[in-house]
Parts: sequence; structure tokens; C-alpha cells
Amino acid sequence: MPFINVKTNIAVSAEKADQIKTQLGSAITAIPGKTEAWLMVGLEDEYKLWFKGDAAPAVMVDVSLFGSASESALFDMTAQVTEALSQTLGIPGDRIYICYQSTPNWGWNGSNF
Repeated sequence: MPFINVKTNIAVSAEKADQIKTQLGSAITAIPGKTEAWLMVGLEDEYKLWFKGDAAPAVMVDVSLFGSASESALFDMTAQVTEALSQTLGIPGDRIYICYQSTPNWGWNGSNF
């Protein structure tokens, strides 16, 4: 039940958006028990986003997880997500932030897990 939301201040083509969705589906498996089968992905391009006081290309990634993950799994996922976004969007890793949020409460299909 993870959700990954990617915000970037550049335009992203449909082809690149699909690549990102696929890459995130692979990266989520760095967290034991998480798969693309339950992954929801959002992509907000041309987002008003400034980093270090300027509007140079940047990315903010929010990862919401049901339950928790080990520090090593999150390090692995951070490396995979950064690499994927750098290659696909041409944005250097030092202009990409990734934030992880865990919750014991997650609703789906009219109920909670």
C-alpha cells in the first residue's frame, strides 16, 4: 500500500512519465513486502518548485508507506529512485529530495488495514 508522489518543476512527456512509473514499481521492492501490485504513483510536472533559492530543475519525492521499513531498505530505495529520476529527467541527484512517511493506518475499499 505505498504511494509515491513525484513533483518536479520541468515538463515530463507521457513516455518519460511511464518510465518513471515503471522504475518506481521496481524501486519499491527494496522494501520487503512491498510490490508494484499495491503501488500508487502520482506525478506532478511543471510544479512551482524552488530549491536553494532558484527554479533550476529539481524533484521532490514523497513516499508514504503502510507500516515501516528498515533504514537499509530506505537507503537502497533512495539510491534507486535518485538514479532513475536522474537518468530519466536529466536532473542531478543533488537536486532531488526524497521524504519517507510511515503510518499504521491505511484505508482501502471502504475499510482500514
